[in-house]
Amino acid sequence: MARTNFQYEKRQRELEKKRKAEEKARRKEEAKRGAPEGQDGEAARPDGEAADDAEDEAAPQGAA
Repeated sequence: MARTNFQYEKRQRELEKKRKAEEKARRKEEAKRGAPEGQDGEAARPDGEAADDAEDEAAPQGAA
């Protein structure tokens, strides 16, 4: 019967943790720099407004 290679599995878990930590640090650094990028990869608007204000534009100007 074959035995599992615990050292290999442990190393793979450690590498996965390291990769996730580096990704988190990269995202945190981008947020710190103010890199305007959304969750799905779309760039934010230059005026800093969210992309979901299209419904605000549909409302008449005097209605607000």
